[in-house]
Amino acid sequence: MNPPRTDARRHHDPDVRGFASDNYAGAHPEVLAALALANGGHQIAYGEDAYTENLQRVIRSHFGPTAEAFPVFNGTGANVVALQAVTDRWGAVICAESAHINVDEGGAPERVGGIKLLTVPTPDGKLTPELIDRQAYGWDDEHRAMPQVVSIAQATELGTVYTPDEIRAICEHAHAHGMRVHVDGSRLANAAAALNVPMRAFTNGVGVDLLSLGGTKNGALFGEAVVVINQDAVRQMKHLRKQSMQLASKMRFVSVQLEALFARDLWLRNARHANEMAQRLAEGVRAVHGVEILHPVQANAVFARLPHDVAERLQKRFRFYFWDEAAGDVRWMCAFDTTEDDVDAFVAALKEESAR
Repeated sequence: MNPPRTDARRHHDPDVRGFASDNYAGAHPEVLAALALANGGHQIAYGEDAYTENLQRVIRSHFGPTAEAFPVFNGTGANVVALQAVTDRWGAVICAESAHINVDEGGAPERVGGIKLLTVPTPDGKLTPELIDRQAYGWDDEHRAMPQVVSIAQATELGTVYTPDEIRAICEHAHAHGMRVHVDGSRLANAAAALNVPMRAFTNGVGVDLLSLGGTKNGALFGEAVVVINQDAVRQMKHLRKQSMQLASKMRFVSVQLEALFARDLWLRNARHANEMAQRLAEGVRAVHGVEILHPVQANAVFARLPHDVAERLQKRFRFYFWDEAAGDVRWMCAFDTTEDDVDAFVAALKEESAR
């Protein structure tokens, strides 16, 4: 049988990779195969399909018998829907100042979700009970948004990773104040790979109420999920998902990607590889004169400081972003398809530009 005809043309060189974002990577071949498997015929729309039903079994195998997955289109959507589900109209969310929900979501939690963010400066992107207490007050003050949720990212926006005990301490502290705990898990797989523990070890196993489960950064074409662990903590997820424009009509194509990642070990293989490439990158650039590694390299991100002119010249050869351009801080990300040759070529280019 001949393959289906297409008039589409390739407009890029598939051998070119950069270090700007793990979102730049394509979809893993096993995910694409799963999408093809789910195609054909008719399935009930809006989540009543066989693939979304089976995804629930997969999610419960990772996050416990009470867990329920609500597939959505993207990570911002997952975070906004999740936070709305655990806040009142007068509620607020405590998060790190560097959190993705604060600096990289275009004000979506505030504008779409109507949620006040109470931010806390952190040296490494990680909250602690003591840091949470800087904003955990004023529950009876009608002049102040009420702290109702603590949101942490695992891994953090600075590439650091919470230990299970650290998240347990946050959950116990938050729950003692009547607050819920949300985890932004766009790189949850990378954190599990770094810690070499199952995802349950730092989610349902330590008291997390709900989380945003990432797929796109770890090999999916598109799609994430809100995973509700504590059913008593969450209200009206179905209605909030629809109202937030995150309800996919052909949901089977989101669910089957998450099934392909999480039913077996593809999520872990992809995350381990990305983390290993970040370690290789860090080792290589650490030896270059004038380059300073800013944070512990624990997941798939490397944050560094280098002379501004060197960074600008290097950007003409490899894509990456300034994190703080005034300070000369940059971020280099590795993905599931980053190769050792990619890393070595980047390090060689950095050495050349630094020597000029």
